[in-house]
Amino acid sequence: MPEANPIHHIHSELQEGMAWAKCRKCGCMKDMLDNLEIALSANLTDTTSDLLSELLRDTRHWLNQMEPIQYPCIGCDHCFPAVATNSFYQAFPESTQRYSSGCGFEVRENALFPIAGEYFVLCHGEGCPVAVSTLASVELAEQLANLKPSELCVVGKTETENIGVDKVIKNIVSNPTIRFLLLTGKDPEGHYSGKTLLALAENGVDDRMNVIGSPGKRPVLKNVTHEEVDAFRKQVQVVDLIGCEDPEKIIEKMRTLSHMQSSCGCSKQGRSDVTQEAATILHAEVLQAREPVKFRMDKSGYFVILPQPNRGTILVEHYSYDNALLRVIEGKNARSIYWTIIENGWVTQLDHSAYLGEELARAELSMQLGFRYVQDQAHCKLPKRDQPSATA
Repeated sequence: MPEANPIHHIHSELQEGMAWAKCRKCGCMKDMLDNLEIALSANLTDTTSDLLSELLRDTRHWLNQMEPIQYPCIGCDHCFPAVATNSFYQAFPESTQRYSSGCGFEVRENALFPIAGEYFVLCHGEGCPVAVSTLASVELAEQLANLKPSELCVVGKTETENIGVDKVIKNIVSNPTIRFLLLTGKDPEGHYSGKTLLALAENGVDDRMNVIGSPGKRPVLKNVTHEEVDAFRKQVQVVDLIGCEDPEKIIEKMRTLSHMQSSCGCSKQGRSDVTQEAATILHAEVLQAREPVKFRMDKSGYFVILPQPNRGTILVEHYSYDNALLRVIEGKNARSIYWTIIENGWVTQLDHSAYLGEELARAELSMQLGFRYVQDQAHCKLPKRDQPSATA
């Protein structure tokens, strides 16, 4: 829950985020700090509180700590700059007009899907009227693509509430046979791309292309027109299965939607909610796992995982908690590496072992399937046992 004082909350979110290497290389963090400095500098006076002055001082310090940007946003479940931005604009709504962002993308002419992206195209035509966004659940998109349901036209992630939504709109309106957009997977906290798409379908945009009613950090659509937004809202039903990561349930919903399309020969325009009965069934069948209440640091230290796809090996650097490199373990697969680590006693806690096995498996899979591995990307807010600088 946010702290009672929004300035304290903003400061704590940014301070925690800047401790992570991934955040120091992220365009999302850079945009937030740039705009926060502008807003604070414009509002500081002789009577400004010490808290705001301290926040401006630390913002400038954090800007100096930023590294070369490697990605615009990696879609963390908890996005520190997005949460901080939401808190700042709720406390100082007049500052929203000063926000700037360099969001843009290339449009490919005469392409079935004019905007390039990390998505899977399975078919095109009346027989596959469903597009699926897995939001921040990247692996879910690949799982659905591998199952090849006949109703599915295209599936991919949508991690941000602005440029991500822009891409969805562009690609869907270029394919009039897509009649349903099914939202599944985890909605990234702070960005809320899923809730933004629902708000877009329900309310549209205002004169400045802000998505009305979106809880996202900065739901401003800069790469689409009002006409494209209107066409999107008329063309598709946006169906809410946010939180569902069960491929079988998602495919069952696709079949229901496709049958509805073929039965009436049309589709209801605008947003469609999951029926109360379907929602009840979905929640009755899913046991929600609980996050651990308390974490302990492993006295053995922490690990940095570095896949080497050109060599077909994985390097694992083992550091002490004063950031001294203890050793480097090299292996061709996850199993040989974590067995070596366990056998030598270099990990001493079960939760640390589980985390290490999960990350090594993802690193190995990244080399097999050719996607970019980012340590901790699947669950970006990790226990304090691993130093934030271990994530890259």
